[in-house]
Parts: sequence; structure tokens; C-alpha cells
Amino acid sequence: MPAPALNATPLHALHESLGATFTDFAGWQMPVRYTSDLAEHHAVRTGAGIFDLSHMGEIRLSGSGAGEALDHALAGKLSTLAVGRAKYSLMLAPEGGVIDDVIVYRLGEEELLVVANAGNAAVVAGELADRAAGFDTQVRDDSAAIALIAVQGPASADIVTRALTDAASPASGIDAEDVAALGYYRVLQGTFAGHELLLARTGYTGEDGFELYVPAARAVELWELLAAHGGEDLVPCGLASRDTLRLEAGMPLYGHELSRDTLPAQAGLGRVVALRTKGDFIGRAAVESADLSGSRVLAGLVAEGRRAARAGSAVRDLTGRIIGEVTSGVLSPTLGHPIALAYLDPASTEVGTELVIDVRGKDLPARVVSLPFYSRA
Repeated sequence: MPAPALNATPLHALHESLGATFTDFAGWQMPVRYTSDLAEHHAVRTGAGIFDLSHMGEIRLSGSGAGEALDHALAGKLSTLAVGRAKYSLMLAPEGGVIDDVIVYRLGEEELLVVANAGNAAVVAGELADRAAGFDTQVRDDSAAIALIAVQGPASADIVTRALTDAASPASGIDAEDVAALGYYRVLQGTFAGHELLLARTGYTGEDGFELYVPAARAVELWELLAAHGGEDLVPCGLASRDTLRLEAGMPLYGHELSRDTLPAQAGLGRVVALRTKGDFIGRAAVESADLSGSRVLAGLVAEGRRAARAGSAVRDLTGRIIGEVTSGVLSPTLGHPIALAYLDPASTEVGTELVIDVRGKDLPARVVSLPFYSRA
């Protein structure tokens, strides 16, 4: 039986013209790199990179009960989120595990946008529709209609400002002062070629950056506008560099650090769960009653040399006892040494604890460090 056809973003032909190498990611044919993983990674750390994230899911809730519906559906308190602000949150299963981690944008008093990971977009949209039943809100999955382009790196603000405020730009409603004043986890609304444009100061790289939402039909036009104003300072980047960037920043990836078998507190995300500030929500009872005293928790590991651990590598204490497992690992392009995220027995998570990672049958001495591995100056 033939494999199902992969989805393609509205920018697929453009990526081909740029020489991208593609990979199957969550059912999407996505650029994994254009030239070099290292070059793309360093471009974001030193200048700016541009990413196609149009595989992500966008679900819009509108109506007077939209905020209350999200309070019920998600782990955070969203009903009090101010217009123009964004918030990281979790969708939990009734058993307390993580269905997905999402970002919620408040676009109006009665309108919120939930952005979900590509592999979970359909599940999140369906769950939101079910969980919003009984609230005065409408849930609409706009994933196929919206393109998402990210510009990340220390030069991103200058590039985005020039692109959106140039006299010949098809963007309007956002000026240079607006961009300069836009805080982290804030969103501006304007238009692009007469259609809705959302400009959010959010990202997944550990650098300053922006995520721009436009109708799918305008994706190529927006990418080319940004590229024209970025010039040599703006480098097309694929999923490989996005993964090393987020790992250096200590950010969890669904399917690696997060899953339905992971409770938020295990992943260091207990603060995201609004147990004190709101009433009942799906997953609350399970989270409150969970006994995590012996459960493994997420920690950061660093090592010397050039050998990097990969997901699934066993972690042992100095007596040889297996006390954990790596979920993500890489030879850090920025730091120059191996780093890894791993779930470890709680007794082995104190900063400075010496451990050993099994890297393809060879011992790699490592130690526990605080997260993130990298943070911008």
C-alpha cells in the first residue's frame, strides 16, 4: 500500500528554487536545510534566519465565551489575557499528560488564536471544538488558510521593520515605532496586501525574533519582501538548525521532551498549570493527585569532546545504575561541546552531579547543569 502523500506548504516551490533538502516532518515535506546546518544555526545567532513554519496549526476561537472556553480546555488562565498579548500553555489529557504545548494570542476581546504543533494540529483543533461545547464561542481551524514565517536573530527587528514600513511595502497598520515597542510575547495586527497580518515577537530559537502570520496565498510575497530587505544578513534556515537552536535554549520539543506520558511538572512546566488562579479544567484532577516523588524529571547535561548523545541514549550514575534517558542531544554549534536534555531520577538532578551517557556503546562522562544551555546577552 503506497504511503500517503506528504503535505506541502505554500512556500514549497520557493524552497526548491533555493536548493533546499527536504524531510518528512509530521506528514509535511519540509526544508531540513538549504546549505549547511552549522551555517544556518550561526546565522541566527549572529544575524538573522528566516524559517517556513506554515506546517503549524492555527485554531481561532471567537465569541464572548472564548476566554472561558480556553480556561476549561487548557492548563493556563487565558480569560484574563490582555488584547495584544500571547501566552504559552499546555493542552492536557484527562490523565494529566501533555497532548500538546501551544501559544495563545489574544487578538480581541472576543477573539483568541491558538497555535499548535504540526503533528498535533488536527488533534488540538478537534479537542478544542469538543471542549468548547457549552461555551458561547465558535471554533474554526484556519490551519490550511494561514502561512507562518519566522525571522529570528539579533538583526531580525531591523529587517522586519524595513520590510513592513518601506513606502513600497504591501504592509500597512504597523509602523517602525510599533515594532520597536513590541515586547516579548506581544502581537501586533495590521494588513498585508489588504489581508490580515499578525506580527508576534515570539520564537523557538533563544534569540530575539518575530513570527508573521498571513493568508497562505500571500506567503511567497511576504517571504520575498523579507528576503529583499534582509539581503545577505537574512539566511534561509531549515528544521535541522531550528532543532539545534531550540535545544541550546533548553526548549522542549513535543515527541521528545513532551508526550501524553509526561506530566507538566516532570518537564519543568508546573508553573504553566494555573492551579491557584482558576477553577476546574481538563487534566486538573490528575495533575493535583499525581505522586511525582519518584518520577523522572527533565534536566540538562553537558559533556566534553565531540561525541553527542542522541534520543534514547541511556544515562547511568557512577555506580553503573541506569537512572535516566536522553530525549534530545547534539554537539552544540554555539558552545562547541555536547549538550543533552534527559529525564533523570530526581536524586540525580542536582547541578554538578557527575553521570555517564551511553553513546553508541561508549561511555561519555557528563554532568548536570541548569537550563538553558545558552541565553542571549
